[in-house]
Amino acid sequence: MKLLILRFARITRSQFWREAATVHDTATILIIPFVLLFGLIATVVVLVEYYTPPDFRISVEITPYEVGGAILGMLMVLRTNEGLSRWWEARKLWGGIVNQCRNIAVAALAYGPKDPAWRAAIIRWTITFAHACRHSLRGEREIPEIAELVGNTEAENIASAQHMPGHIVLVMARILRVAVDRMGMDRFSFIQIDKERMTLIDHIGGCERILKTPMPRAYSITIRRFIFAFLFLLPFCLIPKLDREHSDLKLDEVDRSRMWLTPLVTMLVAFPLLALDRIGSELQNPFGLKNLNHLDLDGITTTIEQNLLALLEGPAVDYTMIDLIIALDEGPVGLPEPPT
Repeated sequence: MKLLILRFARITRSQFWREAATVHDTATILIIPFVLLFGLIATVVVLVEYYTPPDFRISVEITPYEVGGAILGMLMVLRTNEGLSRWWEARKLWGGIVNQCRNIAVAALAYGPKDPAWRAAIIRWTITFAHACRHSLRGEREIPEIAELVGNTEAENIASAQHMPGHIVLVMARILRVAVDRMGMDRFSFIQIDKERMTLIDHIGGCERILKTPMPRAYSITIRRFIFAFLFLLPFCLIPKLDREHSDLKLDEVDRSRMWLTPLVTMLVAFPLLALDRIGSELQNPFGLKNLNHLDLDGITTTIEQNLLALLEGPAVDYTMIDLIIALDEGPVGLPEPPT
């Protein structure tokens, strides 16, 4: 037990330092120019204060900044939480797409016609739906993997459709209708599979709601103006001032070297504020490749494709033996009799 605890502690420490030092998938590179800008502003303020006559001071009390900082902190928490909730909701919706695609594939192969062409069609079009959702959410019309699944002609039809996922769901509905009308598929099974198909539209609709409904612009503008005002005025209260016990000393006797730490402290305060603001903004769109920590839709759709093709290309099922077992079953399967 002790060895396990020590090993867990060692792994945790190494992961902490890796994540603390990395710049990949972080907002650091994106906000560095703004951090340096506020450091430059603070430097200008320090220079003005340093060369200003002793009887004219530009520094102010820090009390208003303490109140403003608390309010700004609450606003930043709300913004970040909103971005995280959108990201997590998008991930749950894509988890639903994964599950629905698997459900459709399993039900179609288990209860649908045994015709190989029909089975391949429903599986490939279900996979195509997942790829089309990814491309649709990213605003892409180049769909090479779809051409490999359903052919160039159908891929061109999908790419030219006004709503690619909707076009594919319609094709899937027609494939299921053929199974019922011409291939003897049980209507109860058809209804169950069709419910799964319709749920796919609910999931992609939820993703589109997240994509097309960003955070209210007025809210974003207000927060960023507050951040700018806070960081722009911060150097005025960070400049070292005369202590009360030094009020009777001459100004030239006071050590004013501490004021040169003002730009550094300003940048240290600016870094987390600007990083949280950027993260909250980036998480509003969890689908775009240019956004930080976007969902790995490529990996998700690849998983769907591999899972469904594995079901289609799995070991052959001896339907003759299954039919024989069903025919020999004279009654419902009950619970085993208790031992006497």
